[in-house]
Amino acid sequence: MNASNQKQSVLVWDMPIRIFHWLLAISFAGAWLTSESEAQQMIHYAFGYSACILVLFRIIWGIVGTRYARFSQFIKGPAETIHHIKSLMTGSEHSGLGHNPAGALVMISLMILILLIGLTGYWSIKEFLGDVMSEAHETIANITLVVVVIHVAAAIIMSFLQKENLVKSMLSGKKEGTSDQAIRYPMYLLGALLAIAWVYSFYLIVGGSLPALTQ
Repeated sequence: MNASNQKQSVLVWDMPIRIFHWLLAISFAGAWLTSESEAQQMIHYAFGYSACILVLFRIIWGIVGTRYARFSQFIKGPAETIHHIKSLMTGSEHSGLGHNPAGALVMISLMILILLIGLTGYWSIKEFLGDVMSEAHETIANITLVVVVIHVAAAIIMSFLQKENLVKSMLSGKKEGTSDQAIRYPMYLLGALLAIAWVYSFYLIVGGSLPALTQ
């Protein structure tokens, strides 16, 4: 067998993707846990807005990023997505290393929902349309929580079905594949800059340095 076709641990997820994934999880959880506390209102705003910043970065990175980060690599049409979901029911495995079509559908849904949460939250702060935006904000947040639970459950189930720890791969960035399937650059610097930008934006919002977003 050609060495390039032998299965080995290869880099699939670059550092910006991994940083985005885990910081978004922290941001959503933090915003959810602080949503009912007036004393933690600024922290709630900081988690919410920083989550939106992460999603905006992911949109850009989905266009110009590394191989498996790009939307063109995993967003498929309705027919292919439905076919993939049906194939999961029969135990068939996804042949690629990146997001599968079903996973992509959940990810895109989450990104849209996060932006909608941020937008309705901003409008509720500005008292746009009275209580309508506050109710919409809470409703969309509840829908997002359901999608997050589905996402986590699917990751656990697929890890068992594919006999590969998908959570671990999002930490290490590596999955089992052939050498020609690996990405070339881990993009450590950009990942570090994204983390710094998240921390800095969080600090500015908590400290009240961006009153246009919180008053």
